[in-house]
Amino acid sequence: MTTESKHIDTPVWEQRFRAPRVSLPEWAEEAPDRSLFVSNATGTYELYAWDRASGEQRQVTDRPNGTTDGTLSPDGASIWWFADTDGDEFGVWMRQPFAGGEDEPAVPGLAPSYPAGLAIGREGTLVVGRSTDEDGSTVHLVRPGADTPVEIYRHRESAGVGDLSYDGSLIAIEHTEHGDAMHSALRVLRASDAGVVAELDDTKGGTEELGLTVLGFAPLAGDTRLLVGHQRRGRWEPMLWDVATGAETDLRLDLPGDVSAEWYPDGSGLLIVHGFEARSELWRYEIATGALVRVETPAGSVSSATARPDGSVEYLWSSAAEPPVVRSTAGGVVLDPPGPKAPPSVPVEDVWVEGPGGRVHALVQRPAEGEGPFPTVFEVHGGPTWHDSDAFASGPAAWVDHGYAVVRVNYRGSTGYGREWTDALKHRVGLIELEDIAAVRAWAVASGLADPERLVLSGGSWGGYLTLLGLGTQPDDWAVGLAAVPVADYVTAYEDEMEALKAMDRTLLGGSPEEVPERYAASSPLTYVDAVKAPVHLTAGVNDPRCPIRQIDNYVDRLAARGAVHEVYRYDAGHGSLVVEERIKQVALDLDFAARHLGTRAAGA
Repeated sequence: MTTESKHIDTPVWEQRFRAPRVSLPEWAEEAPDRSLFVSNATGTYELYAWDRASGEQRQVTDRPNGTTDGTLSPDGASIWWFADTDGDEFGVWMRQPFAGGEDEPAVPGLAPSYPAGLAIGREGTLVVGRSTDEDGSTVHLVRPGADTPVEIYRHRESAGVGDLSYDGSLIAIEHTEHGDAMHSALRVLRASDAGVVAELDDTKGGTEELGLTVLGFAPLAGDTRLLVGHQRRGRWEPMLWDVATGAETDLRLDLPGDVSAEWYPDGSGLLIVHGFEARSELWRYEIATGALVRVETPAGSVSSATARPDGSVEYLWSSAAEPPVVRSTAGGVVLDPPGPKAPPSVPVEDVWVEGPGGRVHALVQRPAEGEGPFPTVFEVHGGPTWHDSDAFASGPAAWVDHGYAVVRVNYRGSTGYGREWTDALKHRVGLIELEDIAAVRAWAVASGLADPERLVLSGGSWGGYLTLLGLGTQPDDWAVGLAAVPVADYVTAYEDEMEALKAMDRTLLGGSPEEVPERYAASSPLTYVDAVKAPVHLTAGVNDPRCPIRQIDNYVDRLAARGAVHEVYRYDAGHGSLVVEERIKQVALDLDFAARHLGTRAAGA
């Protein structure tokens, strides 16, 4: 039996996971025919090199738990990739020649750490960001011709490398020294002596904390302009900041929603990525004239985009109904992996529901056949600073195939609806998001979409946390709970998680567990575990640094002590798996668990 015929014989929902996929190819700035992309072609997500001139592609990494974090040197001579251990996100940067060869440690003088940004200069300058529980955040510089990294930045709070200027003389750092991990400030250092050139901090002098982010230095020699994202008007927008003179150029783009940008390679314009109400589109902004020109893309979501030296734009596009594809404005598909294509799914419907904090946006998918009320899965996104969009997702599509409606809620805390919506999470963490989910749940039942006796609360990471918290605080609302890699015991999670997430928790809750114990108790699923009525299925990565295993075990022990219906699946990886068959197994376990407790169709049935 051929691979393709075997693919066709498997259930449609599994075919979506197994179908070969590729990321948007990154290209080397000085050698644009040399590209790097991620693909699951072997069944595990790994890095691949692509020589566009010859058409040759080759697999760069080959590890049991996969590899996705990599980049090219500007000259295209080498590929850098991050090597952790079994998905624990703690490791070192490795380097391999573009044409192939042995891997070697890229920065021999640096011990393993969590990554916090990387910048490789054209002239040989290297800047590496690191994070460890012992040292906090550090940034290290390797100057051209030197072998030994020099520490140029250190702070207990979160920080990382933003970018390196075109000539390698300036280093931009994002930091949260002010203690608010949700809103970064910027500092620019000289590479020659690590002296401070400029500071930009929107958290000072106002009544509200505003964030900044580095979008990239101008791609021109001698140009000291830095493209920066800011929130000064209640949403993310780009501006130009000349770090040498301090001059700020406000672009004031007349687009609703959040706006990000990157430079065109010749510096004449900006590629604008505009996200609004769960969809995205592209524009070109002419710096000389201020003109804004639409870059035509299909309706749906552009998850990533890049401008090429010839002025064309390559972008990764999908919709809830149509699988992802890498397209070009020059025409056609840029990179089409061989093998069977992913079957399509059903489109999403937009629903707006009045919630306690304002209008809540939800995306709804209905089974292609039948009429409601349906068994319904509330699939809760992670982050929390993220949002569900009109983009292809194999997980929700699997539920739809099995006769479920799927509802995804962009609760307060989600991005894409303005800074006030995103920042609303402070102090009553988890409880705020669940108020919005409850409002959409009430609509789903009242509208006839959802069967109130067959409602599933499901999610991964922060979505898994909200699932467990919802089962305990809204015990009569949910028939089944499915929580993957969740926060289950907030205090223990804080003790064991990576340092950057501790900083985020202090920001969200207003301090550490010792400083505000009542807030951690109010927001911890463990507080409400004895109220849980629904059967619970938990999935946990034993090497997870974000939602560590010990705090999940604490929650499971409490369920077991009171004889609550639950099952636990532990897998040997970190915060999610890069192995296709492992992902399929986890979805199948969730489908089967729901089927047994709701009387619906099991996986593959």
